[in-house]
Amino acid sequence: MEQSDPKAFLGVGVKFPIQADKNTGRIKESSYEEDIQEAIRIILSTRKGERIRNPHFGCGIYDYAFEALDDTTMSAVKHEVEMALVLWEPRIENIEVAVDARQEEGVLLIEIGYVVRSTNNPFNLVFPYYINEGFGG
Repeated sequence: MEQSDPKAFLGVGVKFPIQADKNTGRIKESSYEEDIQEAIRIILSTRKGERIRNPHFGCGIYDYAFEALDDTTMSAVKHEVEMALVLWEPRIENIEVAVDARQEEGVLLIEIGYVVRSTNNPFNLVFPYYINEGFGG
């Protein structure tokens, strides 16, 4: 009996941002854990209501653009990120979010720790959210 690859569940997708391979001209793809990290960035970079056919997709952190960098705002941003990832990224679990403000720069550093369900491997990433510009990256 053939054993299935636990990473098959993680999938393969179009690389984000979209890029072409200069040698073949084909669209580059990302796979497995890299695809998950790109999906997380897409979720956090998408304002709710931005996708016409799926207006609930995305994250509500953009509602806090230009807000004061205080504990209330950071707590609300943390909650928005946690809820968006639970709702929109089923390949991860044990999501832990921490928000750190760099007031002199107007940046919230959103630190995300998670475990990939199918491999049980832990990962993390930092998503900078520029609260004064309302843009994440």
